[in-house]
Amino acid sequence: MHRPVGGLTLLLLVALWIFCNVNCARGALPTTPKCDEALASPLPHTAFSSSSIFSNGYAPGYAKLNRRGGAGGWSPLDSDHYQWLQVDLGSRKHLSAIATQGRYSSSDWTTRYRLLYSDTGRNWKPYHQDGNIWAFSGNSNSESAIRHELRHGIVARFLRLVPLEWSKEGRIGLRVEVYGCSYWADMINFDGQGVISYRFKVKKMKLIKDVIALRFKTSESEGVILHGEGQQGDYITLELCKAKLQLQINLGSNQYGSILGHTSVTTGSLLDDNHWHSVVIERYRRNVNFTLDRHTQHFRTNGEFDHLDLDYELSFGGMPYSGKPVGGGRKNFKGCMESINYNGDNITDLARRKKLDTSSFRNLSFSCVETHSFPIFFNATSFLQLPGWAAHHIISVGLQFRTWNPHGLLVFSNLDDGTLEISLEDGKVVLHINVTRAARHYLVGLTSGSGLNDGQWHAVRLVAKENFAMLMTDGDEASAVRSTSPLSITTGGTYHLGGYFLQTLFPPSQRFFQGCMQAIVVDDQPADLHAVEKGTVGAFENVSLDVCAIIDRCMPNHCEHGGRCKQTWDSFSCTCDGTGYTGATCHTSIYEPSCEANKHLGRSSDTYWIDPDGSGPLGPFKVSCNMTEDKVWTVVMNNLPPKTTVTGSSRERRTILQVNYSASMDQVTAITTSAEHCEQQITYSCRMSRLLNTPDGTPYTWWVGRGSEKHFYWGGSGPGIQKCACGIDRNCTDPKYDCNCDADHSQWKEDSGLLTYKEHLPVSQVAVGDTNRAGSEAKLTVGPLRCQGDDNYWNAASFTTPSSYLHFATFQGETSADISFYFKTSAPYGVFLENLGNTDFIRLELKSPQVVSFSFDVGNGPVELTVHSAAPLNDDQWHRVTAERNVKEAVLQLDQTYHVSRPAPAQGHTRLELFSQLYVGKPASPTCQDSAAGGQRGFLGCIRALRMNGVTLDLDERAKVTPGVKPGCQGHCTSYGMYCRNGGKCEEKYNGYLCDCTATAYDGPFCTRGTHRRDALLQTDVGGFFETGTLVRYNLLPEGAAGAMKDSKVLASHLTLKEVNSTKEEVTFSFSTSSAPAILMYVSSRTEDYMAVVLRHNGSLQVRYNLGGLKEPFAIDVDERNLANGQPHSINMSRIDRNLTIQLDHYPAVSYTLPDASDTKFNLVKTLFLGKVYETGHVDPVVIERYNTPGFIGCLSRVQFNGVAPLKSALRSSTDTAPVQEEQPAAASPVSYQGKLVESNCGASPLTIPPMSAATDPWHLDNTDAEFPFNEERVIPDGVNRNSAIIGGIIAVVIFTILCTLVFLIRYMFRHKGTYHTNEAKSATEPAGESTDTAVISTDNPETIEESKKEWFI
Repeated sequence: MHRPVGGLTLLLLVALWIFCNVNCARGALPTTPKCDEALASPLPHTAFSSSSIFSNGYAPGYAKLNRRGGAGGWSPLDSDHYQWLQVDLGSRKHLSAIATQGRYSSSDWTTRYRLLYSDTGRNWKPYHQDGNIWAFSGNSNSESAIRHELRHGIVARFLRLVPLEWSKEGRIGLRVEVYGCSYWADMINFDGQGVISYRFKVKKMKLIKDVIALRFKTSESEGVILHGEGQQGDYITLELCKAKLQLQINLGSNQYGSILGHTSVTTGSLLDDNHWHSVVIERYRRNVNFTLDRHTQHFRTNGEFDHLDLDYELSFGGMPYSGKPVGGGRKNFKGCMESINYNGDNITDLARRKKLDTSSFRNLSFSCVETHSFPIFFNATSFLQLPGWAAHHIISVGLQFRTWNPHGLLVFSNLDDGTLEISLEDGKVVLHINVTRAARHYLVGLTSGSGLNDGQWHAVRLVAKENFAMLMTDGDEASAVRSTSPLSITTGGTYHLGGYFLQTLFPPSQRFFQGCMQAIVVDDQPADLHAVEKGTVGAFENVSLDVCAIIDRCMPNHCEHGGRCKQTWDSFSCTCDGTGYTGATCHTSIYEPSCEANKHLGRSSDTYWIDPDGSGPLGPFKVSCNMTEDKVWTVVMNNLPPKTTVTGSSRERRTILQVNYSASMDQVTAITTSAEHCEQQITYSCRMSRLLNTPDGTPYTWWVGRGSEKHFYWGGSGPGIQKCACGIDRNCTDPKYDCNCDADHSQWKEDSGLLTYKEHLPVSQVAVGDTNRAGSEAKLTVGPLRCQGDDNYWNAASFTTPSSYLHFATFQGETSADISFYFKTSAPYGVFLENLGNTDFIRLELKSPQVVSFSFDVGNGPVELTVHSAAPLNDDQWHRVTAERNVKEAVLQLDQTYHVSRPAPAQGHTRLELFSQLYVGKPASPTCQDSAAGGQRGFLGCIRALRMNGVTLDLDERAKVTPGVKPGCQGHCTSYGMYCRNGGKCEEKYNGYLCDCTATAYDGPFCTRGTHRRDALLQTDVGGFFETGTLVRYNLLPEGAAGAMKDSKVLASHLTLKEVNSTKEEVTFSFSTSSAPAILMYVSSRTEDYMAVVLRHNGSLQVRYNLGGLKEPFAIDVDERNLANGQPHSINMSRIDRNLTIQLDHYPAVSYTLPDASDTKFNLVKTLFLGKVYETGHVDPVVIERYNTPGFIGCLSRVQFNGVAPLKSALRSSTDTAPVQEEQPAAASPVSYQGKLVESNCGASPLTIPPMSAATDPWHLDNTDAEFPFNEERVIPDGVNRNSAIIGGIIAVVIFTILCTLVFLIRYMFRHKGTYHTNEAKSATEPAGESTDTAVISTDNPETIEESKKEWFI
């Protein structure tokens, strides 16, 4: 029993011994020694040199850190910008840091300096950091040492320190130390002819991953660095194109061309600077990391293949001599490479040991052959003066230049009798020769080239002599332009390059040049720039010799989301047109993140662009937003036609139907992730085609969702339940199966339902597998993806104490950072969020009731932006804050109204480096917790929808487990209640708000039921079409309902008991009809009081009031026009005591007054009728006799009476349930109707209003009083006018008689138009407890309706 235990113990001891030995051995290996050796101090004095020395005691050999020899350091003869101190490290070293001191015990030190480095002591390169030529901060005294870590380690032999600023009390003084370690690498020199071939061990290589690393330097702008290809069309090529590095890779394309695998990615620029650049290519399947000089591009190759199939070999330095080339005309690489590594093999070492084929090299060299270029760097105050031949009659000038500026002066010379200018204008080289001799004026102007401000080296050559001039660019004869104009030249002997600032009779059109020049030739003689540097030849001002400090500010490209970068010498700008983003770097999306956000900006249902991740990598895309009263649906369409027919599929060979959407899968996933609920309808119509039924449990048909995962359940079921909807509801055609289609019937059946598990949506593929039998067929429909809600938009937390906060992971926003959120508070101040680094930080804060602050530090000192609100921000309403900081600017915006921005400094740090946790609701630093009560500046209130660089922080979830912080936030109606229109009431929800339109005549998310268009706002009211006999009855105070009114939500908006006796009414409705007479509205009471709005026989409108005290009802003829003209008309009427105001259509309101004898109280208001009156109590007999038959025929809409919407309630009850006639007692709902009531959008018909009659037109003037201008030429004599009137009258009478006869005949022939023949129930009995009139209205027999409705249009 003990032996196994002993064996296990022994095994554990052995494993522990192995673990310890492996780790001990690993610890003994010098895997990554610290590269921090002092490199300058051990050097001899001869390793130090300088531009000049003040005296022997100030020699550069004394410039060693903490040494006191000589005068205690180096000082130059003159303290100006042309001085430098140089260190020769003896061999190439890896450098990691630099430190400086002033001259010992003196007033001499350097406060700012630049660092240049080189392999050869020539062609210096400035140290770059944060996209600029970096200026290091130096010393402020002579003793303390200031050390700087080199963020980007460099490899060099020579270092040169160039003082920029120095002590104001003394002069330049310097002691220096350089830290690093030894460096060695195998190197190969490529002469442009030789190619190294790395042969594979097997004939064909099928690679799923690759790692390629190398370093190169060259002065050529073109050349293939490596290439490999396969016979199946796969290839990989790395080459220089216009001094940029291009990687082309193809993992395979199919023979039909539907899958194209070619992928091309370009990075870097100015790579022909003859300095070392490092490249690393890492590929795993289709995912590639392409790194150049520490800048990495991540991309995914095109196509669907994962393996790189290469044949025979991989060549370095050019195209192979064997095999099929990818393309012709490509140059081989000319320059140096080192540390070439391919999948673990050291190519340079193998070549040194002659393990590789190097037979194509004439002379293989393992050391770098240096070029002998001598570049000169010009700025806006620079010039270089060179001597030339004087009094000669031929000019021959040549040079190479590179610049980003479209304008600049290249060469200027004062001739003996004129001027010569070669300049750059709009990216073209332009020659101007201006000569005046013997009263003759010679002018020559030539232009060559275009787009020469692209940062590439370009060559210019000018030859001018008597009556001839030729200008050529880039050695291209096609670009040469010539002039044979009369010309006589005598040279002046001096040439200015890059700038001319002296006064002259004919000054140059351009004054300066910003860029680099090299290979300068004057009068057919190469310029001796070494002599110029020593001061023995020519002169110069503010130029940097043997340096080309050009910077590509568009590489890496800070313009995000496809923004196009444009640059000048000093800065860059981004063009964001067509990207969907805005800002200085195209960082911020111009679109809202969701349909939910669009709704709460007051927008209605429509198609919108949305951007769920804001500034994140996902681009904007179009969706349909369907905004209902209580939900907002986001709809994403797909391209699968409804009822797509599928035949010929089997379990062995299924038919795969691809479902593509109007957005990418990542974009759709962003919608489903943030949605509260998602659903997608899926329908399988079948005839002898089984769906899920299989003996072995694998269904015939399945669908593929998000993540390419197969799912074996159908619509109406759920994950893990292999059933259809009928199987869940147990109502399948055949109870033995769980799907209708599984019964395998020869008749068409259907399995349909909603897929609601949003983690599986959307449907991307459907595999159908049972349609290959005779007679079998299937039709598939996949509906659009519909998602409701946006959890991110309402994700909120409430901070209840000043010390409460939430913490998250460190914010990563080095070069671009955007922050947006909503807040509401009643506190006067508080920190919204803060994140700290060593010295860097970022903070957003409410500094006072009207000031929001955005502050940060990226290493250049604290920066603060503030916006001042006109109104207090601690008003407990939602306010939105957006802040952005990038390499170009910082922006702060409040409520889309207040905006402030500040540009970033042209030179300085650009990276925001943070390390602490992100604190939300409280400052992370104690310094912010000073002046507030209790020593805290914590935030009190709510923060919602906090998004940082496109990622929404889950405040709600974190608040659930954090003391002092509560999830969610109430009080949305205080800010958004204004969107609820037309009397709609705002109701609070946990994740938002809802507009309750119950008490209004409107529908929709904002109680407008409107559809917004670009050119007009068309508001569609709830309307209904009334046919003959249709009436709506609304019990304003049903018997016995007083108690129910207090509890019923439906009755909550009714007239309360105090309003039973009303002294005021508010009436609004619209109507259109072609029939008169008719009752539009009638309000009865339990007394003899009533109010009626009727159309009389002539179509005119009359309002009748009977409130008691009068023998006859008070009648108002509102208008004598015929309003039964088929046009829509609107009525707005209000009464307060005796004062009555009526407005018809768009005309001004007219006031009326009830007689003094009339009562002002509408007693015991009982029932409101629309269309017709059917009342058991007292009813005005005049109204009944004259206007109640046959009833109103037409459209009523927007009906409201004292806040009650009777027509809307009737229409809603008719759609939710059957008409209130037999199914429920009348007391259960206040509304009922009789006849056919159909909801209609007739309220949206355009209003066409005839002229108002003279009797009621408030602007009508008698002819005798009005004087209007008229056209005298159109006045007709009285006699002619009278005769014409008589003849016209006779014709009109005849036509009218004919028309009346025709109308009578037509109505008689088709008198059943618009009616329904019904067989009324003859034995309907009155339900117990109901009044007689209620029982009559409640009678209904819908089964007996005979569908014989006829519509006739004439």
